[in-house]
Amino acid sequence: METIKVFKALADETRFKILLLLLQHNYCVRALSRKLGLTESAISQHLKVLRDAGLLVGEKKGYYMHYDVDRNALRSLASKIEELTEIKREVCSSESIEGSKNHYGNCKCHKS
Repeated sequence: METIKVFKALADETRFKILLLLLQHNYCVRALSRKLGLTESAISQHLKVLRDAGLLVGEKKGYYMHYDVDRNALRSLASKIEELTEIKREVCSSESIEGSKNHYGNCKCHKS
């Protein structure tokens, strides 16, 4: 799973709504179209982005493809977000700041 691709897919409000609907029930394009008041073509494009990000799985039922959320992908994303919370912040000492304490960006520790 490409984390940035997943975040970009979820950043769109319509795709996020689709994901929420699919977490509650598996739907085909036509049903999602009716629920969201969008064309089937628009829904298909959004589903493609979500599938490409690894968030959806599809199952053919008769003529229609029904979509569901890959919950393992969501768990993986949640785990990556949890890892971000564990990153320790490095604090600069007051001696390493040139000049006034209010001059941000003057830290000797981080100058390249």
